[in-house]
Amino acid sequence: MTIQREYPAGTWAPAPGAASQARRIRAQALADVRATLRNGEQLLLTLVIPLLLLVGLTLFDAVPTDPGQSAIDVVAPSIIALAVMSTAFTSLAIATGFDRRSGALKLLGTTPLTRGQLVVARALSVLVIEVAQIVLIALVAGFLGRRPSGNPLAALILVILGTLAFAAWGVTLAGLLRAEATLAVANGIYLLLMLGGGVVIPQSSYPPALGVVVSLLPSGALAGGLREAMSLGGGWPLAAMAVLIVWSAVGYATAARTFRWE
Repeated sequence: MTIQREYPAGTWAPAPGAASQARRIRAQALADVRATLRNGEQLLLTLVIPLLLLVGLTLFDAVPTDPGQSAIDVVAPSIIALAVMSTAFTSLAIATGFDRRSGALKLLGTTPLTRGQLVVARALSVLVIEVAQIVLIALVAGFLGRRPSGNPLAALILVILGTLAFAAWGVTLAGLLRAEATLAVANGIYLLLMLGGGVVIPQSSYPPALGVVVSLLPSGALAGGLREAMSLGGGWPLAAMAVLIVWSAVGYATAARTFRWE
């Protein structure tokens, strides 16, 4: 065996300093994805419940539809919006809250990772999980009779904007409340938005004034925008995108200012 005695110049030179911002965000995002995949309760919330609702609402025609429109054409975009909300808001808020209680976030606070970078990293990890969710929803929706239609690029932009908005507010909630309170409040908001926030019931089914209020909620903007983008000949729901951009910007600024590591 030959022992190497000469090494290139600089091999053993110290390289102090933090990793780049992109590397810090990427490393944290990958760690969050692995943690979610190991958590059975999170998988139940993010994968199983949306698929059960997709099948149940479609088979029982439990949502209002326009003449000539099938139930799956309304339900599929709604369930995608619900999946984004469950993953980017409820699941993320609960996981972040309990990470803070266990001291995991306190340790992160000693690293160069900033609060703003944590929000971005967790939003990216959510997007990875959502890819799996949307693929499964699309497969089941196809089995139930839905055929691809609409504007996929507009739908993709809406999913990204909705993820950023819900992730920012999920982290904000977890940074302000104790873990147990975050669990209760996040689930309560999830149920309220699912039933009355334009997700399951389209805005057109509400009285006009209330419909306007619902369309200004992140849930209503995302679900309504997806139904428009994924409809036959779907266009560009610019108003819904604008609402989500505002929620994202305000949520990110609030999280970066108020989030506490412990």
